Amino acid sequence: MDHLLAAQQIWLNQCKGFINANDAPFWPDREADTFEQAINRNHNDWLTFINDAQNADLNKLISYKNSKGIAYENTLTDILTHVIYHGTHHRGQIGQHLKLAGIKKLPLIDYIAFTRI
Repeated sequence: MDHLLAAQQIWLNQCKGFINANDAPFWPDREADTFEQAINRNHNDWLTFINDAQNADLNKLISYKNSKGIAYENTLTDILTHVIYHGTHHRGQIGQHLKLAGIKKLPLIDYIAFTRI
């Protein structure tokens, strides 16, 4: 979970053009009781970034370096899609680990459940 939260912040910083975005660890080792604060911060930071973006920004090329220092460019839309699927992938892994640990009722992680009115 900590990796997922760190990656969200790193990608946001890369989208904002921060040159040293990859200086933050991709695999931090913070205590679980800090996750809620990080989730809320990431949520608010991403909402602000997206709300401030213009439609034309979605096709803008973002230059960044991956965790190995290799330079790439992708559109903002591609990066947003990656961040969403990256989170989905790891939430699935978390669910699998919880199940293997004997948890009978897994937390609800389906996107649609969070969008229901």
